[in-house]
Amino acid sequence: MHTASLAATTAGYAMPQLWRALTKTGYFIGLSGAIGATVTYATTVRPALRAPETDTEDARLLSRRTAHYLAWAGVVLLVAGYFQLAARVARAGKGMPFGDALAPDRIWHYLRAPAAKGAWIAQGTVHLVQNLVLVATAATLIALFVPAARRHTDRIALTALPLSLAVTLIAGVPTTTPADLDAWLNPVFDQAHIVSGTVWLGGLALLVALAGTRKRLGAGAGLLWADTWRRFGLVAMVCVGAVTISGLWLSWKHVGGISQLWTTGYGIALLVKILLVAGLVTAGAFNQFWLMPRIVRARTTDDTASLLHLTLRHFPKVVWGEVVLGVAVLVVLPYISGSARTEAGSPKAVSSGTLFAGGAALAIALVVSLYATAKASDALARRGLPSAAA
Repeated sequence: MHTASLAATTAGYAMPQLWRALTKTGYFIGLSGAIGATVTYATTVRPALRAPETDTEDARLLSRRTAHYLAWAGVVLLVAGYFQLAARVARAGKGMPFGDALAPDRIWHYLRAPAAKGAWIAQGTVHLVQNLVLVATAATLIALFVPAARRHTDRIALTALPLSLAVTLIAGVPTTTPADLDAWLNPVFDQAHIVSGTVWLGGLALLVALAGTRKRLGAGAGLLWADTWRRFGLVAMVCVGAVTISGLWLSWKHVGGISQLWTTGYGIALLVKILLVAGLVTAGAFNQFWLMPRIVRARTTDDTASLLHLTLRHFPKVVWGEVVLGVAVLVVLPYISGSARTEAGSPKAVSSGTLFAGGAALAIALVVSLYATAKASDALARRGLPSAAA
């Protein structure tokens, strides 16, 4: 009885075709590889490798591994971008088979199509510019396969960083002039959600790949990795805040009530995603409240063996779990399509001053909680230091 009721309630939900689900998931994996890896390199890996205490051979090894990772990220982005573009062509073709949309002439016809009535720019033109930047980003990263180019990993990665961000930001450009404030804010929060999510997931993937070199690192590599995990922890906290705030806005736009999370197709897919993200946050909290304090204590007391064990064995195991959860989020993502409000017949979401005031208060509370988290982690790290020193 309950199953029949649920089926009737979610009748307005359109399940995406398999090719649509695969291309969208693949596209966001490609974005995560490019954006997440370059941002994490700039904010975490590069400063840690340049630290005075970092062993030169360890730095060389991790730099080479990073260069190879970035090069493969470029390959994945290029392939995923092509299939994503073909998926756009298929959806615009009103019933066009996905296989037909892969043809270069059909793609070119889509990219050169004139603007729709009332649009200030053609959708195809936006995607043309986006994919030109995507190809430039991929080519920049793929250049790292060349040994001579790897001597300039720093310059190449920092060049690819703004290019990779532009890939998604350009796609978010509206083709018509937004009619109201909500229409202006929607793409802003959407892009904030995408960028912060890809930095978070892509950064985790890069670091767990680099941690695979642990058998070839020196005995003092624990110091390098303690610094690495600390730096990325700060990046991850910023990403969590941005994902939460933007996610709340997007959820409010498409979900008219808590019950719609389990009575609509959109809501069920969103609820699964929320649970997976909650798992990611829980794993991050475990790192902050259990692993990081122990890493700090081991570093302070010069316990090299424990530091190496914690940073290159315990920590990567947790991060591997986070990567698996992150990939699961990307698999679910294509199924969050349409709107729970539409399915349930709820009115369209309309913002107000009260909503913005509540959102601002929530954002402030979130920032305070993240700051408290960092302080609590530091306090836990200091606990027990006198006895350890004794």
